[in-house]
Amino acid sequence: MASAVGFEFDPIPVAWLQRDLLLFANSIGVNRDELHFLYELHPNFQAFPTYPIVLSFKHKDQEVIDFIARMTSGAKTIPGVPKLDPGRTLDGQRQLTVLQPIPTSSVGREFELRGKCLGVYDKGKAGTVTETEHLLVDKATGEAYTKIVSSSFAVGQGGWGGPKGPKTENFPPPEGKAPDATFAQPTSPEIALLYRLNGDYNPLHADPTVGKKIGYKGAILHGLGTWNMAAHAVLKTFGNSDPTRLRLFQARFASAVMPGDGLVFDMWRTGKKEDGFDEIIFVAKVKEGGRVVLSNGRALVKVDAGGSTSKL
Repeated sequence: MASAVGFEFDPIPVAWLQRDLLLFANSIGVNRDELHFLYELHPNFQAFPTYPIVLSFKHKDQEVIDFIARMTSGAKTIPGVPKLDPGRTLDGQRQLTVLQPIPTSSVGREFELRGKCLGVYDKGKAGTVTETEHLLVDKATGEAYTKIVSSSFAVGQGGWGGPKGPKTENFPPPEGKAPDATFAQPTSPEIALLYRLNGDYNPLHADPTVGKKIGYKGAILHGLGTWNMAAHAVLKTFGNSDPTRLRLFQARFASAVMPGDGLVFDMWRTGKKEDGFDEIIFVAKVKEGGRVVLSNGRALVKVDAGGSTSKL
C-alpha cells in the first residue's frame, strides 16, 4: 500500500475556450439574471467556479471522442493494487477546492491536471475504494488553480488484503431542523444530451439502450451534471452567484437522475466557519418521491452576516 500512496499519474494536458464556459453554464441551469456566466462581453464575465471538474473528461478536445476507448486505454495501474475493472466501478464522491479563479480561456497558456493516488482501501467482498487528487496547474508557472479529490468504488472487487482505510467523514443535515433554503431545479428530457458536450461522452448518458441494459429506464443524467446543478443552487442562494465566494464544494453520488426529473436542493447553514467562509450542508432529491440523489453535501461559501451578498 505504501507504494500506492503518492503514486503519480501521467499529467493530462487540458484546455478551454470562452465558448466552453458558456456551454457549461447553460448545461447546469444558470439563469439569465446571472449573465456574467452566460455572456462573454459582460464586464464581469467569469468561469463558473466548478467548471474545472469537467477537464478530466474534456482534456484539450474540441471534438467528440470515443469515451469507452479513452477510459480503457493507457491508464497506469497503481502499484500494490490488483487490476480493477472500470466497467464495474462507480463514482463515489467529488470534492473541489477553489485555490484561485481560472482565466476565461486557456489560449496562450498551457494547463495540465497533475494527479496522484491518496489511498486504495479494501472493503472486503463489497469492493475497493480508490481516492485520488488532481491539481489544475499552469505548466509554465507551477501555480495551482483548483484541487479535486475523487473517490471511486470498484464493486465486488475487494478481499485482496489491502488496508481498510480511514473512517469516512460524513456531513448529514442537522437533525430536526428545517432547511434554511430550498432551491428547485427542473431538468429537460434533453439535459444529458446537452451536458455531455462538456466532454463526458459516455453512451450511458445518450443511448437509452445502454441504460436499459444495466437496469435503468433509459439514458441517465451525468452524476456530475446533478453535482454541478447543486453547486449552482448553493452559490446562487448563499453567494449571490459571485464565483469568488465559493471556496469548497463536495457531494456523494447516491442514485441516478433521469433527464426530465425535477430536482430539489435542501440547504442548511450550520453556523460554522472556515477562514471566513460559512459551512453549508445540503441534500439533493428528486422532486417526485423525494429520492436522495446527492448526499454528504458540503460547501464553504462566503455569506454576509444577514445571509445575502453584494450584487455583482
